[in-house]
Amino acid sequence: MTLFKGRRVRLLVLICSLSLAAAACIRIDDPEEVAATHDTDAVAARETADDDEAVDEEPSESAGTPHQQDIEEVSEEEHMTAEEEAEIAEPEVPAIEVLFEEAADRRARLVERIRDRIESGQWGIGDDNVLRGPEGFEIDLNECPADWSDTGGITDAEIRLGQIGPQSGRLASYDSARLGWLTYLDYVNGQGGVGGLRVVMQSRDDANEATKTIEHVDDLLQNDNVFAIHTLGSPNTLAVYDSLNDQCIPQPFVWTGHPAWGDPQVHPWTTGSTLSYTTEAVLWGNWIEENLTGELPVVVAGLVADYGFGPVYESGFRQYAEANPDVVSEFVSARHAPAASTITEEIAILAASGPDVFISMTAGNACLLAIEEVAESGLQEELAAAFTPSVCAAPSSWVAPAGDAGHGWLVVGGGVKDITDAALAEHDVFVQFVIQSLEANGLDPAISMFGNGYMLGYPYVEALRIAAELPGGLTRTNFILAVRAIDIGHPMFPEAVAFAMNGNADAFPVEGSDVSRYDASSHAWVASSVVDVNGGTPDCVWDADSGGCR
Repeated sequence: MTLFKGRRVRLLVLICSLSLAAAACIRIDDPEEVAATHDTDAVAARETADDDEAVDEEPSESAGTPHQQDIEEVSEEEHMTAEEEAEIAEPEVPAIEVLFEEAADRRARLVERIRDRIESGQWGIGDDNVLRGPEGFEIDLNECPADWSDTGGITDAEIRLGQIGPQSGRLASYDSARLGWLTYLDYVNGQGGVGGLRVVMQSRDDANEATKTIEHVDDLLQNDNVFAIHTLGSPNTLAVYDSLNDQCIPQPFVWTGHPAWGDPQVHPWTTGSTLSYTTEAVLWGNWIEENLTGELPVVVAGLVADYGFGPVYESGFRQYAEANPDVVSEFVSARHAPAASTITEEIAILAASGPDVFISMTAGNACLLAIEEVAESGLQEELAAAFTPSVCAAPSSWVAPAGDAGHGWLVVGGGVKDITDAALAEHDVFVQFVIQSLEANGLDPAISMFGNGYMLGYPYVEALRIAAELPGGLTRTNFILAVRAIDIGHPMFPEAVAFAMNGNADAFPVEGSDVSRYDASSHAWVASSVVDVNGGTPDCVWDADSGGCR
């Protein structure tokens, strides 16, 4: 901008001098603008004639007429290249705006793809009232309740989302994600919302109790008229996903890695948002195979939460171990009660097996207890590797409080960026945006869990935006169609990790992850590699009786 001002001043000086009226033509009150011109002493003196101190100036040969040399020097300076003109005409766009423009371009291409198939009759609602989408994806809308509305939860001003999660109880720290999500919605609404409508969130506290989740779902649908519902936790989501699918209510991007959400045929309205537990279990095995080659086969010990996803982790890794005896010679597991305040006995049982690798297959405070107990028992000194699960990747909550005991622990992080990572805070545009948004809303970006709110909120908003551009506008059916066909660059995941689904052919949005090691001195995960197997996880029709997919 200073360069532009200087050129403007010099050009005016030349014009006015040629008209023999320089003194009357230009008055510059800002001495910094004059200094920026870098003209001759004589020109500078003329422009500061109003200053308090007198300026001695040698008069020109012809009063008011510039020397030819002055004219030539100014003319040469006024000649700008095309690049310089473009720089003046197009001021630099903030990097985050460039990122959002790229996201808009990607959305536009996806909208065009979906619209083309709707207009050709391949996708969308047919004359038989069946919604069709990618790779054989179908929902028979004739089975929806008689009073069901495709535009339920949408008013003249708002899109009303229902959100249920623990705001109290032993997993209350996860509520920070909801607060982070709200800050992202503040930004979205400040930019015009979705299709001119504000996106609002009606939240309920279930304290991680499934019975309360059920009650809140009924309340949100009956009294708050919400468009869609988001849930957190495997037992809680399992408790309500049958009902929500029967009622034709979208339940996308739930925050739990249970494989049951990869079921587009029986539960088409429900999807996950993170790496599934079964995929994570396979990645544990892959890491062991690739990094402990000199010690194979190894004994692996697993601390398992005796609820929800714990047995899923356990089952997934046991299947891997049985299929790869050259990698895992023995897998020993011990389960702990959901509300256990100590796990000393379970760690002692696992230590007695003489494991080479330890894996926490649990959540919440048990993740922190496992790190502390493994260190206190002396087991850590005997291990070649120790893993904490992706659900406990937030370092400030589940690793840092253990101090040096957490140093060197590994995590298949699910790819989600840690906003407290100093390197990301310095170089990653979206992480910088998250940090600035949190600070603007009075939230501490040193709490990494806030970043998970952006991880959850970003694809939700992208799918709403895509649906709003489809024929018929924003509806529940267009929304779930956008979800099942989503293919975006999710800025809270590494670029190498895809965030995509493809109807019945690919029901898991995230199938890649970083594998990172915790550095206690910086209180952050340090990524060592990124692996993505997008589209490689088979669908899962969950069988609660057998505790596995069928």
